[in-house]
Amino acid sequence: MVAVLDRAFRDEWGRVLASLIGYLGDFELAEEAAQEAFAAAAERWPRDGEPANPRAWLVTTARNRAIDRIRRDRTLAEKTRLFEVPAATVDEMDEALIPDERLELIFTCCHPALALDAQVALTLRTLGGLDTGEIARAFLVPEPTMAKRLVRARRKIRAAGIPFRVPDDHLLPDRLAAVLAVVYLVFNEGYGGRGELAAEAIRLGRALAELMPDEPEVHALLALMLLNDGRSDARFVDGVAVPLSDQDRALWDRSEMEKGRRALQRALALGGRGPYVLQAAIADLHAEDPPDWQQLAALYGELARLTGSSVVELNQAVAVAETGNVEAALGLVEGLELDRYHYLHATRAELLRRLDRRDEARAAYERALELVHADAERRFLEERLAELTG
Repeated sequence: MVAVLDRAFRDEWGRVLASLIGYLGDFELAEEAAQEAFAAAAERWPRDGEPANPRAWLVTTARNRAIDRIRRDRTLAEKTRLFEVPAATVDEMDEALIPDERLELIFTCCHPALALDAQVALTLRTLGGLDTGEIARAFLVPEPTMAKRLVRARRKIRAAGIPFRVPDDHLLPDRLAAVLAVVYLVFNEGYGGRGELAAEAIRLGRALAELMPDEPEVHALLALMLLNDGRSDARFVDGVAVPLSDQDRALWDRSEMEKGRRALQRALALGGRGPYVLQAAIADLHAEDPPDWQQLAALYGELARLTGSSVVELNQAVAVAETGNVEAALGLVEGLELDRYHYLHATRAELLRRLDRRDEARAAYERALELVHADAERRFLEERLAELTG
């Protein structure tokens, strides 16, 4: 039964909470009611058995708890009048009549009126079901800090009158881009070593693909995450980061990567040519043995033109170097204004090493080490520097 309850929480939390927010119009009340419903399930289901329609049971129970709370709270008399109807019972609600309002919920959580860190935290709390402590640990901040961040976000939604709805068509492209950016940020936080966050981002990506089946960038983001996550077991050895070219491909999850390719094919079939489509295509090409570096350099160039990102230009330089034109690649790198970005200095060091400019390469590795934060990447850079000084 513990497994049943865990599965119900993972599968149903986001949908149950979204339904309650749509019904009640209050994030905090909806979350409290949802928590009470899941607590009631943990008490009753082991005794009475799992209900035939778990989602309907949870939504109905949560609604009843919310209505009871409103009726008890005399300071919410105005809201009480909105609920002067007979309380629903568990058997009255048909699962087919429960609207799926997760899309409205994620657009609300990722509204531009909220700060980015609040968007991320609120998305993980409401759609992902992570508790405050889990989110705080994932982003390496104290739990009270994260709790305050979530409270401020909920209050901002209420005070600013942020609507619980999918944006109008003319606003949808920009708003969808913001949603995808939040999901990808969560994935990248996890891809650096916190696998539970990467898994949560993929779950959110799958939900978005289900809810927005005709949006190519949604499928492309899912493809990008699956293709990259499929290589995660090979990315570190004994705590040291392993470059893609040196990874043990036997450790790659081919099944997950194939799912990523299918999602990419879906995005292309929908006519996708956006930044996530290009990034997913690049990730797919990187998995080939050997990679087509000419095509990769061209795709990175197209992505750089589309996004104006210096980081993408840095990746383009790496691809150019792999075609054999190391001097040209170094010229691209030295034209970038990314002095605080350790990957630029690490890339520059590698290119200088290939050109046998060892003193300059050592200085570049030392600069990269001044800026790097991740321990696994630090150890990798230290090993490279040691090879030059040995």
